[in-house]
Amino acid sequence: MAIAKLTTTVTLPKLYIPGPVNISPLTYQAMNQPMMGHRGKDFAELYASIQPGLKQIIGTTRPVYLAPSSAWGVMEAAIRNLTQKKVLNLCCGAFSDKWYDVALRCGIPAEKIQEEWGNYIKPDEVRSKLAEGGFDVVTLVHNETSTGVMNDVAAIAKVVKEFPDVLLVVDTVSSLSAVPVKMDEWGVDVIIAGVQKAFALPPGLNIFAISEAALERAKSTPDRGYYFDFLEFEKHAINNNTPTTPAISIIYGLQHQVRGMLAEGLENRYERHAFLNAMVHNWVAANGFKHFAPYGYQSKSLTAISNNREIDVPAYIEAIRAKHNILINGGYGKAKGITFRVSNMGDETVETMSEVLEAMSDILPGFI
Repeated sequence: MAIAKLTTTVTLPKLYIPGPVNISPLTYQAMNQPMMGHRGKDFAELYASIQPGLKQIIGTTRPVYLAPSSAWGVMEAAIRNLTQKKVLNLCCGAFSDKWYDVALRCGIPAEKIQEEWGNYIKPDEVRSKLAEGGFDVVTLVHNETSTGVMNDVAAIAKVVKEFPDVLLVVDTVSSLSAVPVKMDEWGVDVIIAGVQKAFALPPGLNIFAISEAALERAKSTPDRGYYFDFLEFEKHAINNNTPTTPAISIIYGLQHQVRGMLAEGLENRYERHAFLNAMVHNWVAANGFKHFAPYGYQSKSLTAISNNREIDVPAYIEAIRAKHNILINGGYGKAKGITFRVSNMGDETVETMSEVLEAMSDILPGFI
């Protein structure tokens, strides 16, 4: 019986959106490996091979767990595993705001510090709120892709550690591997990241690490569930495995990407992201736009550009796609229409970023 050959007739655009991002042919090739049983030594060897590099990228000596989900799976799991009193959600954009909503939907007592979109979380406000008492978990989004704001994790972690019974959970979904993350040094209790952003892999895999203190807290927390039970991840990590069926093909890709990051050198990788980000910032200034995020708190992996020139953002984005087959992103949520966003995370280079910026410049005169 003949098997029909699959063909692709649609040419998808190159992605300069907050995620997913472009995936290199070499990464696809690395993922195209034979399937294996995930309870045998072959998978254990694959899992173990990635651990030293992931620990270095996260800045921890703790095991790094692999979960077959988006980051939200573990973002919800963190507050379910760790909250025994009340969670304080630090909110300054779409995703940090959503964490508060997730807590309420899980029936977890929660309060929030709410900054206006485009602002950053202020450590002194965190200190004042925690001093009221009753909290045992704090959630923070490191890099808010909705606003282009990068919060100061180290400064906020220092404040949280003034309160010994409070654990800090940080979403590094769009920052991990693009900028330094120092889990142990900063005193962060949970680091969470999906791989479809700065790791430049397809969606469907989450990497995370938890502190010893977080593990101990989970042991006495009821109703953790099973799929995202931190104790299950710890138990299986001892044998270089996962509680449930992992995303094996993406883990092959993760192995490839981690090796590439270490070969490039993490400091070189951070410098590359900063340089490419500066290219976008130069475009912003040269074309009369402004930043949505304040100076000193601007993301290094993407840029949220204020639409102070009042262009038709959806039409502008569509025109870039139609002529150049390149996709940038408009504003998200409350920032829709008043911002547009350009990513520089993952495997991008001076050449690829020049391509998108030249396309943006080419189309812009028709909209101003």
